[in-house]
Amino acid sequence: MEVKQCCWVIAEDPDKAERLEAKLQSLGWDVKRLSPPLSGCCLEDDCECRVGVVQMDGMSPAQLCQLESLILRSQCLWLAVASDDSLKATDSRKLIAMLCHVVIAPTVENDELGCLMGHAFRMSELQQHDTEQRNIADTVAADASEYEMVGTTPAMWKLFQTIRKVAAVEAPVFISGESGTGKELTAQAIHERSSRSTACFHAINCGALPDHLIQSELFGHEKGAFTGAVQRKIGRIEATDGGTLFLDEIGDLPFELQVNLLRFLETRCIQRVGGLEDIAVDVRIIAATHVDLELAVEEGRFREDLYHRLNVLQINVPPLREHQEDIEILARYFFERFASEKPSHLRGISREALLVMRQYSWPGNVRELINRMRRAMIMCENRLIQPEDLGIERRKISRQILTLEQAKERAEREALVAALGRNKHKIHPVAKELGVSRVTIYRLMEKHALVREANEAPAAD
Repeated sequence: MEVKQCCWVIAEDPDKAERLEAKLQSLGWDVKRLSPPLSGCCLEDDCECRVGVVQMDGMSPAQLCQLESLILRSQCLWLAVASDDSLKATDSRKLIAMLCHVVIAPTVENDELGCLMGHAFRMSELQQHDTEQRNIADTVAADASEYEMVGTTPAMWKLFQTIRKVAAVEAPVFISGESGTGKELTAQAIHERSSRSTACFHAINCGALPDHLIQSELFGHEKGAFTGAVQRKIGRIEATDGGTLFLDEIGDLPFELQVNLLRFLETRCIQRVGGLEDIAVDVRIIAATHVDLELAVEEGRFREDLYHRLNVLQINVPPLREHQEDIEILARYFFERFASEKPSHLRGISREALLVMRQYSWPGNVRELINRMRRAMIMCENRLIQPEDLGIERRKISRQILTLEQAKERAEREALVAALGRNKHKIHPVAKELGVSRVTIYRLMEKHALVREANEAPAAD
């Protein structure tokens, strides 16, 4: 059904409001009028109006402040009608520059006004795509709201499936992957989907503690066990009884302490430093590293028996460059997540910035993406984040050359991934949205190696 062409009109002067309303009505617009004071007004619930026109002349600083708050909370595109005097006023000029789609002279002709209104209306329709992308970030990734993992690509769907499988059992899990890929998030996801989810989850970075402290940190110590041990300390393993302990950078664990961890995995008991009592502890161990542990075993830096004890179930978290199609979804997800840190004028991410993100190799993976997004949100002086706000050097941006066939394949896959995300992998609505049969959707999913999550059977064409 065609959306009704409805618009808001805001003006301080009733006469100017009436003249503007009459002009718009003569152009076929259904006008809804608001007048200052605007505090407490909310336009979000009125989804019919996608465009608003504000008459800037005569507005006081307090009214401009209320107007700014109203525009920021609305979903409309705004046009400003302003005289030269209004444009000379600093507060008015800043508000128009930051929040309005276009500025119009009070003497604008009806034909020009009609064109500008129509353009704004169509732009508001196009911006629905951005809203859909943000919605995908909230729904597509294996209960993303549960443990903040987002993705729609085959690599990420495979990861989500593996998480579900290993969460259902109690065996140790070994997570491999480059720095910044989200290994701790993966461990948290396993814990939160396991039978231990109501118990505690603790994480310790084995590479961040000095060798002389890590044994006490893991196993605890008795009073007087060493100089400075003035009281008993409960170690992380004991403190996590009933829950899950994540040992990050396990490859950095000192060789002499590896036997202690191996003993715990075999006996499920620990001894505090300086103690003789065996203490039974029920803890699930999840370990992770960014180094090649098999090579460390070959070189004698890591115990082979401990490696096999830890590596019962293995998960590899893919680097961001292997699921680049998720970059836009992740960027929008983090934009919303850190919304409280952004300046009031910032409304989104420009297409140019998204293009730069897709062309960048992301050596720091998702952690680097988070940091660059937060930096851009703070540094950006425009309504949309620009490439320069990301701080990515141009020389580090790759220029990938695609054949026409490769471009078609990529576009087909991206359209399918987006539709699957929007429709939560339900085949019938995906087929309806893309205008093809369910058999075609299944065929395309097989072609692009997408995980089949749907429980609908394919129907004949």
